[in-house]
Amino acid sequence: MRRVVSVWFPTLPADRLRRLGGGAPIGTPLITAAHDARRQIVAAVDATAAALGLRAGMALAQARALVPGLAICPAEPDADAAALRHWAGWCLRYAPLAAADPPDGIWIDVTGSTHLLGGENRLLRDLINRLTAQGMEARAAIADTPGAAHAAARFGTASRIPSDTTHRGATRAALVPLPIDALRLPAATCDGLRRLGFERIGQLLATDRAPLVRRFGARVATRLDQALGLVFEPIVPVLPPERAQARLTFMEPLLTEAAFATVIARLAASVCAALETTGQGARRLDLLFERVDGSVQAIRIGTARPSRDARHLTRMLQERLERVDPGLGVEAMRLIAVQTDALIHTQTETRLADADPPEADIAELVDRLSNRLGADRIYRAALVESDVPERAVRRVPALRPATRMTWPPDWPRPVRLLDPPQPIDAMALLPDQPPVAFTWRRLRHRIRHADGPERIAGEWWKRDGEMRSVRDYFRVEDEDGRRFWLFRRGDGSDPTTGDLRWFLHGFF
Repeated sequence: MRRVVSVWFPTLPADRLRRLGGGAPIGTPLITAAHDARRQIVAAVDATAAALGLRAGMALAQARALVPGLAICPAEPDADAAALRHWAGWCLRYAPLAAADPPDGIWIDVTGSTHLLGGENRLLRDLINRLTAQGMEARAAIADTPGAAHAAARFGTASRIPSDTTHRGATRAALVPLPIDALRLPAATCDGLRRLGFERIGQLLATDRAPLVRRFGARVATRLDQALGLVFEPIVPVLPPERAQARLTFMEPLLTEAAFATVIARLAASVCAALETTGQGARRLDLLFERVDGSVQAIRIGTARPSRDARHLTRMLQERLERVDPGLGVEAMRLIAVQTDALIHTQTETRLADADPPEADIAELVDRLSNRLGADRIYRAALVESDVPERAVRRVPALRPATRMTWPPDWPRPVRLLDPPQPIDAMALLPDQPPVAFTWRRLRHRIRHADGPERIAGEWWKRDGEMRSVRDYFRVEDEDGRRFWLFRRGDGSDPTTGDLRWFLHGFF
């Protein structure tokens, strides 16, 4: 079942001005003004102005009289439309299909992609949190149709209308109590319906369509059917021109995987050639299948590092063709490099005979495993800024971009850590001598070589118990050549730093 998110920016013009530094300070009521050929009117208001009773469409003179000290900026419809297109492109991080819904909204077709962020509720929460952090007031709702999502975001109380595949009639039930303004009808049509006594969508749904169509035209019936999913409403995706992309149209609609695979190879070659001219590599690719019924199917792949290897990208896309439903046929296909990073040329074939062998490259393996099993099931170890060894590493998705942090070069770390560290019996001279022998799991190890100590203090800002705690680490090797990482709790002189017990923390 299709799932569509509608994002509403109730104060888009004011938020845009404040982001540019051209509006009033936060807390000062801000409006934009325009001329309607007769007088100056309020074009848009921010949240503060709305709370004071100002609204779009009222006379500017009236607004000034109601709110002294009002900040007024000229309305800029073209700039607002450009900002809306910008945010629609920004929303492509959530799904391959996003489009502007003028004058103040965005649609995102998230069919099949909600699991990437842990479900629909988490996706909506992440979306709103990110927009709010960037100074944009926003509301969002998700439903089976663009019309229902649009209505819920602006007039509903719930941000999620359950899918009708599991909740029969959920979309209809959610639309019934909403006002007729939620149907995206012209203001004149809504005024005419109100004069006839229609206030809620439920009243329209319970009325014979023929008289409504004769009096108000077919738009009323079309909007009702689109909201209920009886008539398909396409979303034309926004395609930022600066992104590498390629599109092919067909004389006859395609239906088979073999035909799709051939087209994918051509599209990947074109996109990789475009990426090479800019020195970029693809990190995320969206493949769109434009069906003859006006709908769009999409698949998305990601890479562990930037790539413009057409063979590798083609193979990954072809492996996901089983998820595509061609319907009555696909009349065009488009491949877009949604996310790219700089890619440095490396020598891969010719090298000197005595040169060191190249490091094993597992990036393609990671890509294919993530593509087959799901990006949320493949992880790698990433560095965390912490001196405490068990806190210095965490699991992150394998396809997440690498950071600039590196492992400490001065003191090597073991390839395997024990969590928690295992207690051992050790013999050592205080305060800073390594142990001469230790016993772990009833097996005694006599130490032949040792290096240390490396002192690691507790992170007092995390817990009060670590205010004075100290660990002294030693790298030791026993008589059989096995190497261990041991530490003593305490500095050997001050009892408040630790109880002087020994632990085994890892193996080299």
